[in-house]
Amino acid sequence: MKSDERKSKKIFSRMITLVCLAVFIYSSYELTSILLEYYHNRKVLAEAQELFYHADSDERDEKQMRKAFYELQAINEDIIGWVTIEGTKIDYPVLQADDNKYYLDRNYKREHSRAGSIFMDYRNDYEMMQDKNIILYGHRMKDDTMFNQLKRYVDKEFFDSHPIVLFDTLYDRFDAEIFSVYRTTTDFDYIKTDFESDEEFQEFLDIIQEKSLHQSDVRVTKDDQILTLSTCDYMLDPDKGRLVVHAKLVERKS
Repeated sequence: MKSDERKSKKIFSRMITLVCLAVFIYSSYELTSILLEYYHNRKVLAEAQELFYHADSDERDEKQMRKAFYELQAINEDIIGWVTIEGTKIDYPVLQADDNKYYLDRNYKREHSRAGSIFMDYRNDYEMMQDKNIILYGHRMKDDTMFNQLKRYVDKEFFDSHPIVLFDTLYDRFDAEIFSVYRTTTDFDYIKTDFESDEEFQEFLDIIQEKSLHQSDVRVTKDDQILTLSTCDYMLDPDKGRLVVHAKLVERKS
């Protein structure tokens, strides 16, 4: 009987070992796949940066489109802008599709990617740029890419020392002056693009300034336009939580 018990224990022990080994192999495979995808994403984005900064950003064609976007547009006509925050890794092309889902899991080459792209809300008109609220979305990737580093604006010192978002479209250049950062959930409609009146927009501005974790000297009125940067945040809710940064759009003259 004791011999049978020893044999059963040995078989059970081997099964546990095999299960652990299988879990280890699977976990290693998954981790390697994720790391390789992170590497590919950074490589692809570096290629976009090379194309964007290699061109003369001020030269324009007969339609007034900036030639900095020529080669990027040849790759994908959905590339409609560029967003940069100095002192962070945020330095990316901005895409726009017919909905807010397509570029959640595709890069600017339309390849499937868990990092997705930075993309503009499909309701915004990047050519006319007349919407009161221009919205950009991006994932919060664990390798600090995409919009992950927006989390640094929770820190007051960083908020004060990095007040500008450089936002370029095919036709215009903006210095967006940051005036509000806060955590919220999707229950709050911070991605509203249409306002029925100036008064409604002013009320919206008042609310998002009140929500801010930090006070800002930037003065924003109903006559202004704002840029909204949105990414996930898990403090308030694991699914509906968001971190939001708002900035006042000011056209760059030089």
